[in-house]
Amino acid sequence: MCQWGWQSQDGRAGRAQHGSLWCRAGSCGFVTRHVPETRNAEADYRSTHPHTPPAPRICAQPGHPSPSHPVPSSLGTSFQPHSAAVTPLMGPVGGESLVDTPHNISPQNGAVPGERGKQDKSVKRGNWGNQIEFVLTSVGYAVGLGNVWRFPYLCYRNGGGAFMFPYFIMLVFCGIPLFFMELSFGQFASQGCLGVWRVSPMFKGVGYGMMVVSTYIGIYYNVVICIAFYYFFVSMTRVLPWTYCSNAWNTPDCTGVLDRNLSSRAALNLTLLNDTQKRTSPSEEYWRRYVLDLSDDIGNLGEVRLPLLGCLGVSWVVVFLCLIKGVKSSGKVVYFTATFPYVVLTILFVRGITLEGALTGIMYYLTPQWDKILDAKVWGDAASQIFYSLGCAWGGLITMASYNKFHNNCYRDSIIISITNCATSVYAGFVIFSILGFMANHLGVDVSNVADHGPGLAFVAYPEALTLLPISPLWSILFFFMLILLGLGTQFCLLETLVTAIVDEVGNEWIIRKKTFVTLGVAVAGFLLGVPLTTQAGIYWLLLMDNYAASFSLVVISCIMCVAIMYVYGHRNYFKDIEMMLGFPPPLFFQICWRFISPAIIFFILVFTVIQYQPISYNDYIYPTWAISIGFLMALSSVICIPIYAIYKVCRSEGDTLLERFKNATKASKDWGPALAEHRSGRYAPAFSPSTESHLEVQPLQPEKGRSEAAAASPMQGSNGSAHSQDSRL
Repeated sequence: MCQWGWQSQDGRAGRAQHGSLWCRAGSCGFVTRHVPETRNAEADYRSTHPHTPPAPRICAQPGHPSPSHPVPSSLGTSFQPHSAAVTPLMGPVGGESLVDTPHNISPQNGAVPGERGKQDKSVKRGNWGNQIEFVLTSVGYAVGLGNVWRFPYLCYRNGGGAFMFPYFIMLVFCGIPLFFMELSFGQFASQGCLGVWRVSPMFKGVGYGMMVVSTYIGIYYNVVICIAFYYFFVSMTRVLPWTYCSNAWNTPDCTGVLDRNLSSRAALNLTLLNDTQKRTSPSEEYWRRYVLDLSDDIGNLGEVRLPLLGCLGVSWVVVFLCLIKGVKSSGKVVYFTATFPYVVLTILFVRGITLEGALTGIMYYLTPQWDKILDAKVWGDAASQIFYSLGCAWGGLITMASYNKFHNNCYRDSIIISITNCATSVYAGFVIFSILGFMANHLGVDVSNVADHGPGLAFVAYPEALTLLPISPLWSILFFFMLILLGLGTQFCLLETLVTAIVDEVGNEWIIRKKTFVTLGVAVAGFLLGVPLTTQAGIYWLLLMDNYAASFSLVVISCIMCVAIMYVYGHRNYFKDIEMMLGFPPPLFFQICWRFISPAIIFFILVFTVIQYQPISYNDYIYPTWAISIGFLMALSSVICIPIYAIYKVCRSEGDTLLERFKNATKASKDWGPALAEHRSGRYAPAFSPSTESHLEVQPLQPEKGRSEAAAASPMQGSNGSAHSQDSRL
């Protein structure tokens, strides 16, 4: 690869910043025009070096100079291309192209018409195949199990339709702004959750905190997927195994809604109403006594449940195969994994609303209880659901956006994805409560007696409701297949977040080529760390990680990220970065939210979370103090990364005083900015420095022939200020 340059007699050289010359062996490109900064710099240099020869606007064929562009013999050395694999670029003279250019080079992505087209692609890291892949992947990442098994219950428990008000308030003032911030952050730097903190190296601990959170979630999330796989496989039968109470694992307290031993429905209703605490459903006993074989204490691990262990291996193999080529392979998989859940939801919704009692369940879901709006816990639940559902502070959003093209409109994407996520949550509520309303009507009890959330909804309440439907195995297969796809969409991004952070941090060519092995290593480690969660006490540990590892730590990480970008790096700098990337600054509403509203909301959420804290429990089991202490340690392990790395960075920074070290630690590093050189304009453009360009050489191979042809040529002055002969158009 060679670039056009000029070299003075004292050995110093310079080059044009735009329209640089690129050659391959045996072909010739040319220089377009100087940008004003370069022209001025060259003029300043010539004013102090009047005998310096003029800058040549030529590139000769290897072995001889171009007849129409003679090489000035005064340069006296040879022009040598450095690479034979670089595509020649297009350049204008008088508005016309001088050379034939490949079809894949065109003025686009912000390039000025007539200048060389910008590829806007990172060959080294890779990019999404197209923008639909990014949107679908982000939707799959944001729309997860929480949309189905958490939001409907939170909405029902916190005032029904009244919960929608604080939920959408948090979405507008906190969720979407943070979503846009993370997308723009990753897309601008084209780096993962660690590399982006070149913006302020002292806060790189935030990136490590995101990695820790993603690690915890990735471990237990795949265990939930493996349980869904297990239910999916056992549903492939004529009669679902949790339909009746006649199995070996059932107890005398089991009462099934379709049990043949019941003389009448009245007897069932009497049993439920008079002995509510004693009655257990066959689906609950199947879940607790057969699938989990639940132990009596979190410390009593018992044996590994081999069926769950096998399904855990299957789930990790599926995740690895889908990510074997990074975003190139996962981007194709999401066409199915991100869209088919909506097909299943729609099928279940149509079936649900046609059932008797469905309207009762939907009314329980939506009936507003306005008095609960003043409850701080309702607002805390709304905010935590936004964080958990959108995936803010997990690092996945930054990672996925880093594979975007630089000029992609991530502002539009953030609004589309956020609204799609929340609309899916509301839609899933109709699907869940229509079936639960039908079940409550069938049993003659209140909907509150059958409503549940989390694993209790996914693996107990909803499966039991499915047994009441005709062809129940079909609906069960569809439901658990939907859960698998929803979980995989999130798990893809969690694993890619860890792999990208590792690869970007090491950054050498070897690890980039071996990225598949890094993915394999992370997958194997995730599988081994998930094995304890498949034991008889595994569900206790899973819920402990869910409640502590990804709860208030997400709030803390988001708050510090806002402060670091807006007040340490500077909101004006960040707004200029977004304007350079998108072509327009962020809307005023987002500027205000990022600077004031979102950090304030996040802070108050943290306060509410502390005030409303209650120790975790699972049904009637109360977690011991030592287990809760482990939960707090897991939560702190992600947050503690921030101050530890900040202290380390300050100590390693240059400076005679602590204040100087602190300033240097928070100052953006020199390599912060767009990853591709063609996007580093404005304050990110490399300064004109002859010393830094001294490796460029422009030298004729045949000085004597070049001198004679130079005298014979009749140059013309082009519109870009460069000299060329009239027959130079190719």
